[in-house]
Amino acid sequence: MPSDSLPISNIHECWFVTGATATGKTRVGIEIAKQIKAEVISLDSMAVYRGMNIGTAKATAEQLAEVPHHLIDLVEPSEEFSVAEFLLACEMKIEEIRSRGRTVLFVGGTPLYLKTLLRGMYQGPPADWEFREEVEREVTATGMAPLLERLQQVDPLAAAKLHPHDKRRIIRALEVYKITGHPISHQQIHFDDDAVSQAKHVFVLSLPRPALHRRIEKRVDRMFELGLVEEVRSLLVRHRCLSRTALQAVGYREVVEHLEGKHSLSETVELVKQRTRQFARRQETWFRRLSECQNISIDEAANVREIVGEIRRRCD
Repeated sequence: MPSDSLPISNIHECWFVTGATATGKTRVGIEIAKQIKAEVISLDSMAVYRGMNIGTAKATAEQLAEVPHHLIDLVEPSEEFSVAEFLLACEMKIEEIRSRGRTVLFVGGTPLYLKTLLRGMYQGPPADWEFREEVEREVTATGMAPLLERLQQVDPLAAAKLHPHDKRRIIRALEVYKITGHPISHQQIHFDDDAVSQAKHVFVLSLPRPALHRRIEKRVDRMFELGLVEEVRSLLVRHRCLSRTALQAVGYREVVEHLEGKHSLSETVELVKQRTRQFARRQETWFRRLSECQNISIDEAANVREIVGEIRRRCD
């Protein structure tokens, strides 16, 4: 796949239900899919991994039986999976679903996947894992401030746009500059242009922050009750280690560290809650930057029928 790619053709005909973690996307997506005669393509970067079910809140067997779902359980958690691979898989699935006369509905909360579908992508050079590990060691020793200062020197535009604690994206910006000699911000400008996307049915479910945090607390507690620790232990027995991309799933790295003796179980649960709240804030920031997104404000009392009704009214 070339380093630059445009949005998928006819992406404006697809529907999207997205939002931060714990906003109820799966149930809403299934109900909409039934109404518009759609099949669901997962918009979750971690749902591609087999066996990673509890921590990713993957759709249940009963839910999967209600509506066809795609791009779930594609690879083993010991394997890497890139945005470019996701985009290629999407193109094939969209064509397949449309050949059956069905509508395509994306459901999930990975903002980078959403932006890539809507506006195309600057793929950039392959990862330099040696460089990344070196920088990770520096961050452990000196913190994020020196890293951000380095980025401000080589790419002030990217430094101004990124959150000072967004370690992953700051490292990627430095990595691209090291490999190409050009700032990543200059190469991404085309894909930040709102005019690139013609998508009309992009809906973001949003809860007030206190309500969202309560849902996150309940979800994380439930994940551990369902056996997240046992799930991770089983994955490590089968695969010895999880891939770098698989470990980006909130909850899995923390449980791996718990099994290594770094944190008690209670500390691990609280750490997962904290990092899930942080992840939800990052998701919300991404969605606000995408002008295609139509915000669907909901509260804890709202039921699926009411939410779907509001989405359908927006379309009418």
